[in-house]
Amino acid sequence: MIVIAFDFGIKRIGVAVGENITKKGRPLNVLNAQNGHPNWSIVKKLIQFWQPNFIIVGLPLNINGTKQNITRKSEKFANLLQYKFKIIVKMHDERLTTVEAKSIMFKKNGFKALKKEKIHSCAAAIILESWLNQYFVTL
Repeated sequence: MIVIAFDFGIKRIGVAVGENITKKGRPLNVLNAQNGHPNWSIVKKLIQFWQPNFIIVGLPLNINGTKQNITRKSEKFANLLQYKFKIIVKMHDERLTTVEAKSIMFKKNGFKALKKEKIHSCAAAIILESWLNQYFVTL
């Protein structure tokens, strides 16, 4: 089963792909966005190429679990994905994924690795792996 994950942002949307057997996500390119709106033709091409069974969108929450302003925009993005592409879209808690992504990237390549366009896709891979580990038990 193939899954695509998005780390939603107003200016950049990170993308990762993974599958349930290895439970690993692979960061893809970041989508540039204008006020949270990506180029939908690029999203369509990603979905056509990978043919995912699910799409996961990160759910940005405050540390205490409450919603914030970007939460509603992320939910709207998830609803648009489901409407436009007729695919199952799930939201998944993304608290601290950007911090974790920065830590992973820094450990691998130092400060040079901390580029905004790569952080979001790394965070998308973390969101994806978290979702896979939560919902798919290894047999």
